[in-house]
Amino acid sequence: MTTPLIAPSILSADFSKMGEAVLEIQNAEADWVHIDVMDGLFVPNLTFGPKMVSDLRPHSTLPFDVHLMIEKPDQLIPAFAEAGADYITFHLEAVVHAHRTVQMIRNLGKKPGISIVPSTPVSFLDELLPFIDQVLIMTVNPGFGGQSLIETCLDKIRSLAAIRKERKLSFLIAADGGINAETAPLVRNAGADVLIAGSAFFSARDKKKLIKALKG
Repeated sequence: MTTPLIAPSILSADFSKMGEAVLEIQNAEADWVHIDVMDGLFVPNLTFGPKMVSDLRPHSTLPFDVHLMIEKPDQLIPAFAEAGADYITFHLEAVVHAHRTVQMIRNLGKKPGISIVPSTPVSFLDELLPFIDQVLIMTVNPGFGGQSLIETCLDKIRSLAAIRKERKLSFLIAADGGINAETAPLVRNAGADVLIAGSAFFSARDKKKLIKALKG
């Protein structure tokens, strides 16, 4: 089992100090910055748009993993690509022509990812797995930080890891929601490569120590 990448989510940061938050992530020796974009339609919350990404880009050399929890993501993907996203992950439930959306992200020079909510089965991703760089499994119902991990979602991670091995694919498996020092071993053991932690990271007194604990 390889050491997972840790991607703290700025959703749980103080929105008045976002530049400092991104620096905290980098100084704690995390691997990516996870940026949750919410539109108040696909999920019951609002966050921020491409300008936040472009404003934060000079504050960090880490990869920016932009998670679009929005309806009609195709309309905003070019703007997020231009703003400095490295990975752009959209929700399977928000699009009809998912393969076209994947191609758009790839053609913009970015790495495409697809996310599914807890009620969507892994089998819905079957046709798309050869074309994507990341599958993001929501381990809570998306919209708000600080929720508890839904342990049945670990079965999806196990299934994806088995499919990846069987089909000799190379996508990363990310887990997002309720991840902290206590739940991280469960997610790692299930086969996740990327652990996304929000409130656990920003509430930690010793952030570097937490990152080490999450990596295992």
